[in-house]
Amino acid sequence: MKTIEYYMSLPYRMEIIPDTEEGGFTAKFPDLPGCLTCSETVEGLLKNAEDAKKVWFTAALEDGIEITEPTEEPDISDYSGQFKLRMPKSLHRSLAIHAKKEGISMNQYCNYLLAMNDASYITKSAVH
Repeated sequence: MKTIEYYMSLPYRMEIIPDTEEGGFTAKFPDLPGCLTCSETVEGLLKNAEDAKKVWFTAALEDGIEITEPTEEPDISDYSGQFKLRMPKSLHRSLAIHAKKEGISMNQYCNYLLAMNDASYITKSAVH
């Protein structure tokens, strides 16, 4: 049986999210659903994050919840920043028209749309 100390020693990825409206910071651990904490300072956040992980692991072990070990994220150097995408001609036309209205290239416009959708996905997954 793995212990709290074992799980605490693993390199779980922590995301720090600044609160632009009220100040302070929130930390969450993507591999530990619902494990999050907040603080007015980054220093306080780091301490609170360790405490939150310990409490999360304790509760998970007591309740028999499976604890996943950290997932490794691929290194950014594994990606070229390019991919080819086939789409219907009507979508291509629509994207080109909207990009022109914004005064940017279609590549920039598509990057914008993808980034907005990805940010929306991240925000939604943070809530669940």
